[in-house]
Formats: sequence, C-alpha cells, structure tokens
Amino acid sequence: MFFQLVKNTLFLAVLGLVSCQAQTNSEKQTHNTERQASPSSTLMVGANQTQAYFNKLKGKRIGIVGNQTSVIFKENGAYTHLVDSLLAHNFNIVRVFSPEHGFRGKADAGEQVKNGMDTQTGLPIISLYGKNKKPTPAQLEGIDLLIFDIQDVGTRFYTYISTLHYVLEAAAENNIAVLVLDRPNPNGAYVDGPVLELQHKSFVGMHPIPIVHGMSIGEYAQMIIGQNWLERGVKPELEVIPVKNYRRQDRYILPIKPSPNLPNAQAIKLYPSLCFFEGTQVNAGRGTALQFQVFGSPFLSKNYFDYSYIPKANEGAKNPKHMGQLCYGRNLSNSKIENKIQLDWLIEAYQNTADKSKFFNSFFTKLAGTAKLQSQIEAGLSPEAIRKTWQPALEEFKKMRANYLIYE
Repeated sequence: MFFQLVKNTLFLAVLGLVSCQAQTNSEKQTHNTERQASPSSTLMVGANQTQAYFNKLKGKRIGIVGNQTSVIFKENGAYTHLVDSLLAHNFNIVRVFSPEHGFRGKADAGEQVKNGMDTQTGLPIISLYGKNKKPTPAQLEGIDLLIFDIQDVGTRFYTYISTLHYVLEAAAENNIAVLVLDRPNPNGAYVDGPVLELQHKSFVGMHPIPIVHGMSIGEYAQMIIGQNWLERGVKPELEVIPVKNYRRQDRYILPIKPSPNLPNAQAIKLYPSLCFFEGTQVNAGRGTALQFQVFGSPFLSKNYFDYSYIPKANEGAKNPKHMGQLCYGRNLSNSKIENKIQLDWLIEAYQNTADKSKFFNSFFTKLAGTAKLQSQIEAGLSPEAIRKTWQPALEEFKKMRANYLIYE
C-alpha cells in the first residue's frame, strides 16, 4: 500500500540551529533528471514529499535507517538531513541505524563500523554493518516506525539492499511498520548480468536477482516481501512514498556521493562492470581520484596497456590494493558507457596476466553470484557467448520483477 501522493509539496524551511552544511560546489548537481521538464513535472524524491508522510509520524517513536544521502533537497540547491529536519519538527526519533560506510558515509568499503553517537544530534547510532547486520529486538525496543531512506545505485553487490532485507525482516518479527522514502536508481534503465545462484548467497548478494536489477529501493522492498525472501516468510507492514515525476529511463545524477568510492556519475555507471575486479588481483581505482573509472595492476603488461597510476591511501581507501605500486591498465573516465555490463575489460585483463592462476580470488564468485562466470572466462568464451548464457534467467527475472514495479 502506498501513501497518497499530493500535488502541492512544501519544502522544509532551513532552520538555523539544525541545518546541515550546504552542498559544496563540486556537489551542486541538480537532483532533477537530465530530460527537459516543466516546473509541474519536476522530479521529487520521497523525502521531499513531507505532506505525504509527516502526519504518519505524529505520536510515533521513530527509528531512521539512513546515511549521508538521507536528505531533503532545497530549492536553492542545498539540503538538510532528514534526521535534522524531523527533529526540527519535533518528531520523536529514538535512534539511527547506519549501513556500510556509516551514518555520515566516510568509512572504507568493508570497514567495521562501530555503534556510537551522532555528534550533530546526540542520537545513538546502531551500525548494521559488520557482525551486527540485522537490528536486534533490544535495538528496536521503543520504536513504532522505521523509516528507510538511503540512495542506492541499483546493483546486487551494493550492500544497501542487503541491509534493507534485514531491516524488513527485523521489523516484521518485532511488529514495527516500515516506511520507505524512495529515490531514483541511477542504473535503473536496464537489467543485466548473471542471476545469483543461492548456494553463493552472501551479504554482497542475498537474492536470486541479476547484478543490475533495474529497481528502486521501494520497488525492491516490495519484491523482497512479495517473493517471501524474508526468514519464515514474515511480512512487515510496508508503505512507500514513490518518487514523483520519475521515469525509469531518465538519467539521474546523484547530488551526493552514495559511498566514498563512487564520486560521480561516470563511476556509478561503470561500477556494475568494474566491481568484478574486486574479486581479482586488479585494482579498480581505489586509492586514486578516479575510483571505479580506472583499473590496473602491477601484473598487467606495460607494453599492452596505455595507462598507469599508483594507488595511495585516501578517503574511503586507507589501504588500497597495490598501494604504492605502479599499476598498468585503462582509464575509462571519459569513455561512453552503454547500458549493459561490459565484460571486455575483465577478459582483457585476464588474458594479459602472465600468471592466470592468481588472477581470481574467492570473492569473485560471491560478486558474480555464480561460479560459471570465472569458468567461462578461463575457458576463453567471448563476452557475447557469456552474455547469451544469462538470457533465460534474465527473462524469468524480468517477468517476476514486473509484479513490483512502481515506475514506467
């Protein structure tokens, strides 16, 4: 069931005591899509539609599942954090739950994030990354409603949808309602990749879906529940505030980095393809200013590859792969990217590695969701031949997915 969308939405006023820092110049990208739109058809994320959900929060003890992307946009290009805005309106926020990278989005990929307190609000923060991936009954005590508001990038191995799974499950088990404030999927225009085989289930792939699923967080929440993927088939009370004036084919430029190593639209577009390198001896740009826009390794031939760089410790990569070593590879930061998973770079790197037995590591199969992809590459199959093997499962997924779509 969805909240009724309202036609006239008021933006929250900036309140001096709780206002968050305005966007930096590098972040001041519009939160509208790139298509031409009249004022009446301006895209509006779920969090901005305050008249659609504020009444639902009155008298409730609220938990927020969010991070640095959980914001309400302002007309002047700035924004306030959802938590700050709700506190300013005297709503009762009990505690905050944070996914991978933490509440303010600064932690490395895979870095243990500890429980703590938000210095800006004094609210207790419960980490849902590390050993504690699912909220416990004690952590949910005193909460009537969980608000989930996190910007996703539409890939199976991006762990925010795994956090969504555990939040929905815990909410159902503890009789707590869930409100999803939806946001567009910047990779929402296509569906691609091998469908996960459940024997390879992990936190970077919990459900039998392809790598690029083409769904928003709200749509995906409906699918998790509708497909009975929660433990014992439990079903929480779910409501979604859909994005207003959004079409799946619209290109959406994220105004805020969803995680430290996805700094811009090009990185987000390349991420579904270059993340495979996380399961190999190739660096995917971590430790550079071109995260997920370049790839390279000391083990790749400098005679074949025309680009080189040296990974160094930086925000989001305190100890990047091959730190301090000269890596040879490709710079894709200005390349035109199609709406599909690109296997050519992965195969090219494998074929130009001298010791192929050391190219893949055990994480690769978890990322791929199947052992077949590594075997296909090792057997010398072309990208076209590999992609052909994905099609039957992709068609079945698309049929199932159609039951949960909100947007055209």
